[in-house]
Amino acid sequence: MFIQKLLRHRFRLALIGLLSASLLFLAAFRFQKREQAHTRNTVSSSSRLSKLPATILWAWERPEKLDFIDSQNIGVAFLAKTIYLRADRTVSRPRLQPLAVPNGAAVIAVARIESDRTTRPTLSPEQVKDAAAEIAELGSLPNVVMVQVDFDATTSERAFYRDLLKQLRGKLPPSTLLSITALASWCKGDNWLEDLPIDEAVPMLFRMGVERRQFLSQLAAGQGFNSKPCQASAGVSTDEPLAQLPPVQRLYVFSPIVWSPDAIKQTMETYKR
Repeated sequence: MFIQKLLRHRFRLALIGLLSASLLFLAAFRFQKREQAHTRNTVSSSSRLSKLPATILWAWERPEKLDFIDSQNIGVAFLAKTIYLRADRTVSRPRLQPLAVPNGAAVIAVARIESDRTTRPTLSPEQVKDAAAEIAELGSLPNVVMVQVDFDATTSERAFYRDLLKQLRGKLPPSTLLSITALASWCKGDNWLEDLPIDEAVPMLFRMGVERRQFLSQLAAGQGFNSKPCQASAGVSTDEPLAQLPPVQRLYVFSPIVWSPDAIKQTMETYKR
């Protein structure tokens, strides 16, 4: 009887060991698959980003005639939709102004998110869902290769923004890139961008307020941005030209007035694009 119990006990131990080993193997296999998929997606994303023009013009809510640009070297990121978060509501307003671009130009659809500072948004799961659905519609517009979200999220809005981007990434076509604009402070010493499901973050090097001198002096000293998503692109404005820029693959340029051929030529000369 004792020997039988001993054998059964050893058998159970052996079975437990076998199951544990199998579970560990399965977990390791799944982890390896996820890592391989992440690597493939990263390589694919980098490859598609590298095909974008080196200069991209922001075309905001006004009539813009840009059908004369050299689409091999210049792309257009146009404000396509503005989303207002008010109390528990998500209000969407589409672009109302005409836009002309050349056939075959790289086009980026931008969604601007505004939080009502008087009637504070609840930032509920329903608002996350509604905002993500509204922005995801931009991925199906003609010739759109990337969707960009412009949201100056406060610290208390970061969890909402992270959830929104995760849902948005799941709703966009796999071939559509996802970009966000970023406050300079997000890119310098703040790692909250690292795990976001985005292909790039564009540090905004204009309208920086009291931090402007500090950031520009750091850039002039050769100190780039720590956050990896912020290292391939930058955003500037024609009315705040910069003498020193970090080396970037893509430069986004905003103009407070309607774009003209002379303004674009001046931009290309200023930043040697």
